[in-house]
Amino acid sequence: MNEVKVAVRYFSKSGNTKKLADEIAKTTNCCAKQIPTPVNDEIDILFLGASVYYGGISSEVKKYIQSLNGGKIGKVVVFSTSALAERAFPQIQKLLEDKNIQVDKRNFYCRGEFTVLHKGRPNQKDLDEVRKFVTEIID
Repeated sequence: MNEVKVAVRYFSKSGNTKKLADEIAKTTNCCAKQIPTPVNDEIDILFLGASVYYGGISSEVKKYIQSLNGGKIGKVVVFSTSALAERAFPQIQKLLEDKNIQVDKRNFYCRGEFTVLHKGRPNQKDLDEVRKFVTEIID
């Protein structure tokens, strides 16, 4: 697993996506960094995390994707959270593919806590599932 060069970038207003990003970073022995931290080195996989807010991804994520240098990134793997069942993946996938950046069709999604909805999410089960997902991607 250590031979694959990985970076983790995320945008999180409430901390839900950050929980996943931190678990992914721990699993891949790297450091999760908030958007807009650039990817300066060539990497095999960029794990990119976002949330769905009011039916779409944030403008910060859109700007970040526009700033990415596809020549430095082998592929992007998307992970996301939201209070509702909509995933960030389709929107992010389109933006990345418009920049000719390869996107893995596998993505990870779980519910995130929002006011009274989904208390405690992402929870330990979600973190266990994201760890398993990342291990399958890397292996």
